[in-house]
Amino acid sequence: MKILLALFLALQMALACHADEAAPLAEDPVVEQRLIVIAEELRCLVCQNESLAGSRADLAMDLRREVRNLIKDGKTDAEIKDFLVSRYGDFILYRPPVKPTTWLLWFGPLVLLLGALWLLISTIRRNQQQKEPPLLNPQQRAKAQALLQETDSKK
Repeated sequence: MKILLALFLALQMALACHADEAAPLAEDPVVEQRLIVIAEELRCLVCQNESLAGSRADLAMDLRREVRNLIKDGKTDAEIKDFLVSRYGDFILYRPPVKPTTWLLWFGPLVLLLGALWLLISTIRRNQQQKEPPLLNPQQRAKAQALLQETDSKK
């Protein structure tokens, strides 16, 4: 029993040795609040589906550190975003500006939706036009009448 207890305690100590240190508290809460606001509008370049504020990737931590330094240097939010866009392109912004290089991003879904609606409407119209019964020539009509009379007489 004592051996199991010793083994359990040794395992607990091993887990504590591998734990990461907690992130230090903010030196300036105003800077940290502004950092969070800016970082929420930026995309993590590693995770791509997370904001820079929510990502735990090493690059995201480096970018947050860079943004923190820019805030401390007195840069405005627009200047910070312009700096990051100049280094990483419009991809870093969650809401990229509407310009010729981003038209596909902004208007592509609308074009696809309109194309799908046009395809649906044209398919429905084509199917409705084809539902009209084909006309029979007199010879085919006579043959059909004979078949109908033959089935009626068998009943």
